Amino acid sequence: MRHRKSGRKLGRNPNHQRTLLRSLVIGLLLTEREIDAADLRPGDPKPPKYPGRIITTLEKAKEVRPLVEKCVTLAKKAQKHLDAARALETDAARDSAAWKSWRESEKWQAWNKAIAPALAFRRRALQIIGSKEAVEILFDQIGPRYAERNGGYTRILRLAKPRLGDAGTRAILEFVGKNDRTKSGSIIPSME
Repeated sequence: MRHRKSGRKLGRNPNHQRTLLRSLVIGLLLTEREIDAADLRPGDPKPPKYPGRIITTLEKAKEVRPLVEKCVTLAKKAQKHLDAARALETDAARDSAAWKSWRESEKWQAWNKAIAPALAFRRRALQIIGSKEAVEILFDQIGPRYAERNGGYTRILRLAKPRLGDAGTRAILEFVGKNDRTKSGSIIPSME
């Protein structure tokens, strides 16, 4: 019996479930990275047609959504600490005389106190996600984008066509604000 057991099993053991959810979060975050077409080599994956969007089954999307929301909340909470630390940091080159004098001053102590909570949030996100590249994208691009938003960072859109093979219900998991409808009534870009 599964009394008081939350979440779906998704046909996997618990370790595989966690790995699957992490992979989906990493996949969603990595669609946000900026890839220059000139840097692509043969065999490299193409950049996504619509950044900030993945297609998966409806059940997986419903399971991964709270995890993505939690990670974005961590990045959003870190923004005020990062802004405070930016105001206190020096623009001198590392290991220069000016940088060394800043490092010995009380300004460095204040900067260190200001950056510490942001570093803790980043480490917590790394513990949840497990990918440094995805955490970097989360804190540098996605966190500032949703600084003024109180939750609801993602949406799930059910697709009409079922998956070939097992007829599983497919869904789009995407970040809100990237592919929104406009007031003129235009629709969300198609998947074709």
